[in-house]
Amino acid sequence: MNNDPLVQAAIDVRLRAYAPYSRFPVGAAVETADGRIFAGCNVENAAYPEGTCAEAGAIAAMVARGGRQIHRVVVCGGTDAPCTPCGGCRQKIREFAAPETPVSMVSAGGTVLLVRTLADLLPDSFGPDSLT
Repeated sequence: MNNDPLVQAAIDVRLRAYAPYSRFPVGAAVETADGRIFAGCNVENAAYPEGTCAEAGAIAAMVARGGRQIHRVVVCGGTDAPCTPCGGCRQKIREFAAPETPVSMVSAGGTVLLVRTLADLLPDSFGPDSLT
């Protein structure tokens, strides 16, 4: 068991992913500035483009509970290689997170494999502040 509740949330939710086609379950968890944690897993669909990513699920759970600002992100892909967010999820995270927000990729056991800021993952991003 990992000592970081955010990491543990991503590990735990990964076990509930619905990935019958890729057989690649992913869990993600986001933490708000006030310490609340929201988790999501990938949910695949026979019509492939209609599935949802773990990060999108975690963000949707956060928004549904009134959260609007992501402080940290953890993604658990379950292998010994880092599972980085896809391009679409990087943009979804950017909607609610600052460029300096840390994004950690962990193994199924909670070992931190890679940590990047959102700016590292999505340089020169377009975010809400771009519209002001």
